[in-house]
Amino acid sequence: MGIKFLAFSHHISFNEKVYKDSQQFWFLQLSGWLTLALISFFSLTIWYNQDQLSLGYVMHPLVQSAFGIFVSYPMRPLSVFVWKLPFWRRMAWISLGIIVCATIWTSLRLWSFMLMTPEQNLWSDYGGWFFTSILIFIGWASIYHGINYYRLLESERSNFLSILASNKEEQLKRIRAESMAQEAQLKMLRYQLNPHFLFNTLNSISSLITKRDDSRANEMIIQLSNFLRHSLNSDPVDGISLKDEIDALKLYLRIEEARFGDRLSINININKGAEKVQVPGMILQPLVENSIKYAIAPNEKGGEITINATIKKNMLDLHVLDSGPGFDKNLIDLSQSGVGLRNTRDRLNTFYQGKSKFKIESSDEGGTDILIKVPLSISEDSMEGNK
Repeated sequence: MGIKFLAFSHHISFNEKVYKDSQQFWFLQLSGWLTLALISFFSLTIWYNQDQLSLGYVMHPLVQSAFGIFVSYPMRPLSVFVWKLPFWRRMAWISLGIIVCATIWTSLRLWSFMLMTPEQNLWSDYGGWFFTSILIFIGWASIYHGINYYRLLESERSNFLSILASNKEEQLKRIRAESMAQEAQLKMLRYQLNPHFLFNTLNSISSLITKRDDSRANEMIIQLSNFLRHSLNSDPVDGISLKDEIDALKLYLRIEEARFGDRLSINININKGAEKVQVPGMILQPLVENSIKYAIAPNEKGGEITINATIKKNMLDLHVLDSGPGFDKNLIDLSQSGVGLRNTRDRLNTFYQGKSKFKIESSDEGGTDILIKVPLSISEDSMEGNK
């Protein structure tokens, strides 16, 4: 049904175009030949026949123009027929059409003039009349083809502008799609919380409840709730200041401190000015969680985690160091490491479009140093707060 409707609509559109083209042709055809009749009357009839201006002389310009209307009409289908031919073949056909039409029109003009006026035996003047006819039909063909070429150029211009607008719209759609894909990727990586953290926290809460340590269990539930609320409410696409990132990290550390107690020691050192730099939200939590998992949890005495933030050469350097046993430098391979580290690297690459650096180092004496280098970007809120 839809195909039939489209075909019917196309048929109506085509008929309307043909009708409109036909209207324009006949308007120009009639007005052009009428104009020629008026010019012929005022420049020739009155000028050369002032003393014997009879009805025949007056009517002849109109009669010859009427002949011209019908004689010139075959030039229209001829022009349509040769329109797509090579230039020289098209010119040959049009020239032949001009000669034939001029010959017929000259004969009708001359015959009607002798019939309507007292002047006779004018066939000897056929050459002069024919020359005028040739010029008139050359003018007719030039105007007809000029108008069609103009309409063709306008059509091509309209098509070009339409294609340009369509390409621009497609480009905008592609940019929006790429932006949406980037946002989706950031959100996907951002919301991939380590399930082990949740399981361990819930197990700790369950253990406290079993021991009837309700106050600590309640406090741990509140801390977990605050951390989850912050992690889910923060937008992973927009950056936050390092100060806000550290505050969010402290919510997480309170939960871990409730689990490990004195076994977990945390040192946070933020140089002046670094806290205003924007970073992706929840970028430090997976790194600290990794250190707790491999440096603190296996060690009965626990250990220490240090977070340093400094500004060097228009870059923010973030270090997450732990006092764990470390690991073989030759085995450092992010493709084989945990989801948290890989997600952190991928988020940095997406957020900073490849302008960040993510590096893991381990010393022979023990301990691991995770380095993040990102371009400086000061949040507007931080700048307004300093004014």
